[in-house]
Amino acid sequence: MRRSATFAALALAATSPFAVALDSGGAPTVPAGAYTLDKTHTSLIFRVSHMGFSAYIGRFTKVDAKLDFDPAALETSRVNVSIDPKSIQADNAPSGFLESLAGKGWLDADQFPTLSFRSTRVEVTGQNTFRLHGDLTLHGVTRPLTLDATYNGGYASHPYEPRARVGFSARGSFKRSDFGVTYGIPEAGTTMGIGDTVQVILETEFTGPPSAK
Repeated sequence: MRRSATFAALALAATSPFAVALDSGGAPTVPAGAYTLDKTHTSLIFRVSHMGFSAYIGRFTKVDAKLDFDPAALETSRVNVSIDPKSIQADNAPSGFLESLAGKGWLDADQFPTLSFRSTRVEVTGQNTFRLHGDLTLHGVTRPLTLDATYNGGYASHPYEPRARVGFSARGSFKRSDFGVTYGIPEAGTTMGIGDTVQVILETEFTGPPSAK
């Protein structure tokens, strides 16, 4: 029974995302180095309460990022993200609505043309999970933001791709009022308005150094 349990534990560990990045000798097969965002496989989504009846969902379609990644020392990795606030999109948006969101009452994209996130610390929390601590700059204000993230694995190369590839999922939340975006926030004790708390969901992949082979 003990042997079976040990085998099961080893099998589970071998299929974890971090294990994907290691060869049989324990050395990283995903190389450390500079990684570039794969925009085709990146989605940045936000959710905010609409009068308490539903979560309004939108996204930003112009996102760029640079990642300095080391799978053998994840805590040393760093990422810088930039977002074009005018790229805000949502399903079935009424005419002029997206322009309003990018305008003065909300993101004021003409005055603040870039949203950004710069990581300051990586806190490893599990075999394939970590907290990404950093600074979010929104509406001209910079405040701390922490994202709960998962490293989904990667490879050093692929028959159809000579470069390394890694993938991540992350989510977090912040109060838009902390950044001076207060339009439509409900009065205390009600939900009749647009919520203060903004949830952020990120799915992304990066491509890295070419294969050494």
